[in-house]
Amino acid sequence: MSADRGSAPRSATGNPLLPANALVRQATADDAAALADLAAATFPLACPPVMTEDDINGYIAEHLTEVRFGSYITTAERTVLVLEVSNVDAGDAPAAGTGGRLVGYSMLIHTPPLDVEVQAALTLRPTSMLSKFYIRADAHGSGLSHRLMDATLSAAAENGSRAVWLSVSEENVRAQKFYAKNGFRTVGGMNFPTGRLILRDFVLERAV
Repeated sequence: MSADRGSAPRSATGNPLLPANALVRQATADDAAALADLAAATFPLACPPVMTEDDINGYIAEHLTEVRFGSYITTAERTVLVLEVSNVDAGDAPAAGTGGRLVGYSMLIHTPPLDVEVQAALTLRPTSMLSKFYIRADAHGSGLSHRLMDATLSAAAENGSRAVWLSVSEENVRAQKFYAKNGFRTVGGMNFPTGRLILRDFVLERAV
């Protein structure tokens, strides 16, 4: 997530100049391996200090594998988008069949929330959950995260949702600022179980 200000070139208005070779597209089954690599690189960026390396690796092994992403991509109730740029740096996993580098991804879940705290907090229905939204650290400050967010919100609206909601760690101030800039407001809280821990998240919502 890109609330950080980096060294990306800026336009005359002060906004980051977006790479012309970047695009957002729907993920395909061929992207599953590259998405797993991307998720393993970006998930730790959002983890609170209380999570140990074992906690982080355990979550990745359970939820962010190639098999898991293959399932996410083919599930009708989910929308997985990838942010791709055409240049490939050494060591990065290219998107299958394109030669591009995946620098971010998002995942929407278009089913009603099951958590009773979330149900009580949300103000608009139907809604989609923004379950995943991650950008590589070296793309923070580039403006690419806003391009991905715009596409993600449009995908929710196209699915018939009136709103998007998400949960974010109470300790992740950078992400909270990013979401606030993109129109989300805090409406409640929820528990986020992960392995041995039960973390506490804010619940955010915005209309689409």
